[in-house]
Amino acid sequence: MTALTGGGPALLFARTKVTRDDQRVFVAKLAALAVLTAVGVVLALRPELPLVAVGVVILAAMYTHAVELQHQCLHHSAFRRPWPHRLAGVPLGLPLMVVYSHYRLRHLQHHRYLGTPQDTEFFGFDTRAPLTVSHLVRGLLDYRRLASVLWEVLLAATGRWTYGFGAVSPAMRRRIVVDHLVLGGAVLAALGVAVAGYGQYPLRLWVLPLLLAVPLHFLVELPEHVLCDTDSTDVLRNTRSIRGSRLSTWFTNGNNLHIEHHAAMSVPINLLPGRHEETRRHAVHVERTYADFYRTLWAALRRPHGRGEA
Repeated sequence: MTALTGGGPALLFARTKVTRDDQRVFVAKLAALAVLTAVGVVLALRPELPLVAVGVVILAAMYTHAVELQHQCLHHSAFRRPWPHRLAGVPLGLPLMVVYSHYRLRHLQHHRYLGTPQDTEFFGFDTRAPLTVSHLVRGLLDYRRLASVLWEVLLAATGRWTYGFGAVSPAMRRRIVVDHLVLGGAVLAALGVAVAGYGQYPLRLWVLPLLLAVPLHFLVELPEHVLCDTDSTDVLRNTRSIRGSRLSTWFTNGNNLHIEHHAAMSVPINLLPGRHEETRRHAVHVERTYADFYRTLWAALRRPHGRGEA
């Protein structure tokens, strides 16, 4: 971590607790998610195919946004007390089949070990591998993750689930197993609705949006560390921030300000924009917009071996 003396980015690494105002901001985000999801549901169930398509797109976007809200819950930076984070985090991950407690365990290890071989980022795209078009396409269409999650649900239901990235406490293991079983219950409920003759409901409200949300979520997550110095443990070198717009900052729930987040991961997301100027002054990988990042990515893909500095 960069030193805080000699003009270093002191504000960037400063910690702060969740206040009542921060909590109200997050609750407002949950309310907006609920309203927009309801709009998507109404449109997806209309008889007109164009409206169905719009509804499916809205639902895919909201399922992606929900995982970004879940990410804030992982860090216990949404509510003033710890217990509501899991209460909100479990359902936020269900549409995209992201198991809250499992995600939390691996993601916190990702923060601890970023820049080392022990990095355990939850989603499978390896930013340290050679960057090629085929590698990106596999990450974009990573439907294998959905199959692996269902397999882990089966393991949890039969008492055979184990953690493959180190030791885990019995209490954490119980939470992870329970969260897998919650997802399994949701899948069984959807199958039951389909078997009962109402298959259009899970198809339009879950399956089709999920298939679209997988690549959409990949595009949100990709800029975090790709083309950065992934052999460094310095967050000012191994992570990227994108200033973005108010819309992209809302949709990604501040995931665009990823250096700011890694520098102080327990800081409420709504406070990160106030730290971006320090990031611009001290960090290596800072983009103005997502379009700028994807232009940088395209240029890197065209270079030999698909590598290079951003």
